[in-house]
Amino acid sequence: MIENLPTYISLTFGLTTFATLMLFIWTIRESSVERTQKTSTPVFFGLAVWLIIQATLTLKNIYSADTTSFPPKIFPSGILPTFIIIILLFVTRKGRQFIDSLPLKNLTWVNIVRIPVEIVLLWLFLNKTVPKLMTFEGRNFDILAGITAPFVAIAFAKQKIGRKGLLVWNVICLGLLINIVVNAFLSVPSPNQKFGLDQPNIAILYFPFSWLPTFVVPVVLFGHLTSIRQLIKQKPVSSGKQLQ
Repeated sequence: MIENLPTYISLTFGLTTFATLMLFIWTIRESSVERTQKTSTPVFFGLAVWLIIQATLTLKNIYSADTTSFPPKIFPSGILPTFIIIILLFVTRKGRQFIDSLPLKNLTWVNIVRIPVEIVLLWLFLNKTVPKLMTFEGRNFDILAGITAPFVAIAFAKQKIGRKGLLVWNVICLGLLINIVVNAFLSVPSPNQKFGLDQPNIAILYFPFSWLPTFVVPVVLFGHLTSIRQLIKQKPVSSGKQLQ
């Protein structure tokens, strides 16, 4: 763990990670497809095991011990597996069936976790563990996605915004996510570090903040990709209940 870091920062982020997990499981359980609902329990335990694995690797200093490797060790052991799983869900028939059965409204609500994440990043910057560019005082405008998420979710549920409006929102928020991910990755101490040379992004190499790139970001990314896929498919109105 990061020495001399106020406990409330780690605690806030830990609770944010738990909230992300529960919101995602809630999304699965709210599906109108019974088969999808039944996956909520195994998915919960699978993700819990993944979080434990990442916590163990981080607490054993696997990610923070050597910063001379490229890519950083957190990429092959923590980030890459999540991207592989997302890709498999989109390219397999059962994966696409799962994706298409998730309710859009709930997927939108998941994005509220981006508010506490951005607050934590600001605290980490003030404690010299991430560069300023990773905060909303720098190049990171991701908090806008979190702030607007409740309003967009409610408006979509009440049919005050349509599928095209929700699609535009998801595309914009996906862009905001990609922006901070790229900046964060290029700020991690490594031979290829480009940003934050005076203050590298070391926080994600320590517990519990390693959960940000290995769990929270992949869940948010998956939510956007799933929503965009559903919205582009333009399902008939008769299936609206399933999507909402």
